[in-house]
Amino acid sequence: MDVATPNITFDEEDSQIQLSGHSLRNDPGPFDPSVLYDQDEHISSAVWEGLERGALRCHEHTSKLEEWKLTGKQLELVEKAGFKYFRKIEAFSLDNQLISALVERWRKETNTFHLPGGEMTITLDEVALNLGLAIDGEPVVAVELEDSSAIPICEKLLGKKPTSSDRRGGFLKLSWLKDSFSHCPDVAPLEQVEQCTRAYLLYLVGSTIFSTTSGNTVPVIFLPLFEDFDKAGKYAWGAAALAFLYRALGNATSKSQSTISGCLTLLQCWSYWHLNIGRPKLNQGQAHDTFPLALRWKQKLSGLRSKCDVVQYRKALDSLQPCDVEWQPYHDMDEIVPEDIKDTLILGRSRTTLICLDKAEKHLPDRCLRQFGFNQPIPQEVPQWKGIDGEADQTKSIASSCEDWSKHRDQIVEGDDRVDDSEYLLWYSNITRKFVGRHTSLESMFRQTVAGMTKMLELAKTLSRDDMFLVNQKAVENIKNILSESLKNPFSNSKGKLPTKGSKKRKLIDI
Repeated sequence: MDVATPNITFDEEDSQIQLSGHSLRNDPGPFDPSVLYDQDEHISSAVWEGLERGALRCHEHTSKLEEWKLTGKQLELVEKAGFKYFRKIEAFSLDNQLISALVERWRKETNTFHLPGGEMTITLDEVALNLGLAIDGEPVVAVELEDSSAIPICEKLLGKKPTSSDRRGGFLKLSWLKDSFSHCPDVAPLEQVEQCTRAYLLYLVGSTIFSTTSGNTVPVIFLPLFEDFDKAGKYAWGAAALAFLYRALGNATSKSQSTISGCLTLLQCWSYWHLNIGRPKLNQGQAHDTFPLALRWKQKLSGLRSKCDVVQYRKALDSLQPCDVEWQPYHDMDEIVPEDIKDTLILGRSRTTLICLDKAEKHLPDRCLRQFGFNQPIPQEVPQWKGIDGEADQTKSIASSCEDWSKHRDQIVEGDDRVDDSEYLLWYSNITRKFVGRHTSLESMFRQTVAGMTKMLELAKTLSRDDMFLVNQKAVENIKNILSESLKNPFSNSKGKLPTKGSKKRKLIDI
């Protein structure tokens, strides 16, 4: 098969061949790097260069939650602590391939997904609706504990000491909690009931909203938060869960990361509600009055689950059409949302700081106003924000974040009917990463390039130099030499391998 021959120019000074009318690489952006300033470290850069990491390992440890048998008194304490609705979700089947493709679209610079039609994100109101957790209340903060503190804290609040095989430093094994506390006797005294309930709550958050990449363990630092059940019920657990998930998503966008933690049930449900990609079909006649809303996606589904891989999901996201996006999927669900949850949903539009222990993340609904039925203006600039993560000035930084959170009800973003989306979309096209995967694979492009270079070399060899000026003769000879050298072993460096993540100093929690 003949290969079309492009026009060739040669820059003798730079020894570079320029191919006019033949683009070897389309630039996916961003053209203006002021917003996505960490692009070079983002997984999408590696994917573009042909370095695939495959599906992420998803750390959510919910399979054993159903083995906990709670008494009536325990259920009362769980409700008092703020987990009345959330405990109903229990085990959830995750689509690792879909989650991995979504991570490739997440940007920690803005805490949003950068999709073809604009930015979208998981907002506070969606946490309340899908998980039934409080998004209003006191921030979930705690003091740092020494690893040696785990034993006395457990003895005080659980009535039992973990052995060295039951813990890893300041982390307790989930298996120890389940084996030791999952069956509380009906006639147990109140103290034992409270101890078993604290163990359950620690297991619950450690296997779901605060799951970590450090194995089937949970940081003991959460245990003191359940000492007083009434006080526990005043925490904004949903806001903490979202802060934790934002951080986990940001970490997972690193080229060297191979795992992800946090509340992946929330992430997957968010995708099902908003994007017609990998979404299962609900059975006809199925009850739609369940709360929290994540339960809808747990019920029996019609047909087989989509068996797409990361590459297929990536292509679907790269070519996402407006008709595949549901901006406001919850608009007709008022009747099934409990009043205590409904009263706080306006906080989905709060531009504030989310806090989880020593970690703080920005909540920026002003970048995703179409999710609230408004037109989208160009959002205000986001200062370069790395997130707070247990650094030396942690106390001061967390105090500042807590102050910002204390004003979250006063920082509600409003829409403007005079705004036209077109101005935003033009701006967005310049600052975003347009697509993650190449339309043509690197291997195919490489082979096309080799074929073209081979044809060029053949043409160069057949050129008559008798009537050429000396400078042109030298140029042709240089072209031949460069092509010959390049074609000696063209596939020697055609494949790459992503580096693995090195060990890092542990913070309060490894996400």
